[in-house]
Amino acid sequence: MASPLRSLAYLLPQLWRALKEGPHTVKYPFDPVELPAGYRGRVIIRAENCRGCSMCVRDCPAFALELEREGRDAYRLIYHPERCAYCGQCELSCNFDAISLSNEFVPGKPDRKDLGVVLVNKEG
Repeated sequence: MASPLRSLAYLLPQLWRALKEGPHTVKYPFDPVELPAGYRGRVIIRAENCRGCSMCVRDCPAFALELEREGRDAYRLIYHPERCAYCGQCELSCNFDAISLSNEFVPGKPDRKDLGVVLVNKEG
């Protein structure tokens, strides 16, 4: 069994350093959140570039994108952020530079039915 003095000899310097340096946590909600440089958040769509090829839908590992076709040139691209893993695969799969991820923070929503977003709505 270790002696109490040995434990104190280890703990007291640790305690002194922690009190001297202060907390290592973020100050949110009192200060804005500083996001890291590689953070991927909000999905940005350039609807004029979208061709409805469904490559982003096919390659999404989390099934966060859905393409509803109503004809050859009529379709809707629906985004489900509650499913999204923010991996960036949709951005890599798009050959037309229509979809990308920004480093903007996306706040939560209180109701799940408010989450589905229609990104593109093209009518033939």
